[in-house]
Amino acid sequence: MKNLQLFLMCAFIIFGVQIGSAQKMYEWRGEDRKGCYKETNLMKKWPDKGPELLWFTEEIGSGYAAPIITNDKLLVNGNADNNSYLFAFDLKGKLLWKAPNSIEFIGTGYANNFPGSRSTPTVVGDLVYTLSGKGRLACFELASGKEKWAIEMLKDLGGIENDFGYSESPLIDGEIIYCMPGGPINNVVALNRLTGKTIWTSKAMGDTTSFCSPILVNLQSSKMMVTYSRHHIFGIDVKNGELLWSQKLENYKYDGEHCNTAIYADGFLYYVTADENGNGTVKLEIAPDGKSFKEVWRNRAVGNGFGGFVKVENHLFLTTNKKKLVSVDINSGNVIDSLKSNEGSIIFADNMIYCYNQTGEMKLIKFENSKFTEISKFKVSMGTKEHFAHPVIADKTLYIRHGKALMAYNIKEI
Repeated sequence: MKNLQLFLMCAFIIFGVQIGSAQKMYEWRGEDRKGCYKETNLMKKWPDKGPELLWFTEEIGSGYAAPIITNDKLLVNGNADNNSYLFAFDLKGKLLWKAPNSIEFIGTGYANNFPGSRSTPTVVGDLVYTLSGKGRLACFELASGKEKWAIEMLKDLGGIENDFGYSESPLIDGEIIYCMPGGPINNVVALNRLTGKTIWTSKAMGDTTSFCSPILVNLQSSKMMVTYSRHHIFGIDVKNGELLWSQKLENYKYDGEHCNTAIYADGFLYYVTADENGNGTVKLEIAPDGKSFKEVWRNRAVGNGFGGFVKVENHLFLTTNKKKLVSVDINSGNVIDSLKSNEGSIIFADNMIYCYNQTGEMKLIKFENSKFTEISKFKVSMGTKEHFAHPVIADKTLYIRHGKALMAYNIKEI
């Protein structure tokens, strides 16, 4: 009996240590990368001029990368003098440190119109991981900005840069960080996130990279990573990089990039593309072992390039390249309702849709009884160039990045 009690006590202590050592992760588009924020007691209507502006900064350099917010810091990538920097602020907008991460993406030809940062950092415990537009993946100490390790996806991993640079937000699971150099041999790579050392490499599709941030999918007995290459969406086994399945992205256009992070829920994968008469919005049923899929439906008429989408109960919400906000029924693929809206980025919190469109309007929208109602809107006047960055909600604050400007708005219910 005493031995049993001792065993149970030791097991309890070990279990408690494991739970206590679990490290909080902050990443692109919130929990599971789904764009749905678990905030409550948020304003259901804004003043005519918008919510109170708590603070703003123009110290972040140029770019399109969304910020990440921890319990006491804000991290964001920016381009200054053609160099990539990771900036750290406190939650009142004071710059704490900035860390260089080599040169930033500038582009040539048409892509030269869109220089600057792309990737949202990922924070795990006391470390932050970030990727420059030229493919330098680096790990920094969260407290100081001191670099721990870095790897060049072009030079070190044989990657192939696409026309608009590297954009994926680092995907981490435990002590592994996944990245997609896009080369013919090291197409997808798993690294030790504490050292940067290679764990495995995968040829995958052997295709060039796209503009997408990948997701992890928990299957019955394994895990799968899902992302886009330039011409396919595909899934690989995270244990060894084995290619499990792929689907071709139809009617690919040369200057189009597949940017929208897919969403997995209840055995189904949803994804959105923008190619004209291409895949559009698609629902796939993934086999329990992840080795095959069945297409359930596709709606070619509904698509966007990089505004993302959210799944809320039985609906997908997204803006389209036909200047509409739409609700798509997840069972049929049919559009349930639509609202006139310029294309833009979508997130969801406290039963409200937040739409930051490419004309700089930030909208608050209600979906009730299968109908959209626009509740409030305001114009984002500060900042530079395109309104492409995805908004973020944390601790009842709405964060919007517009080029060189980053703004924090109080959206706490009064």
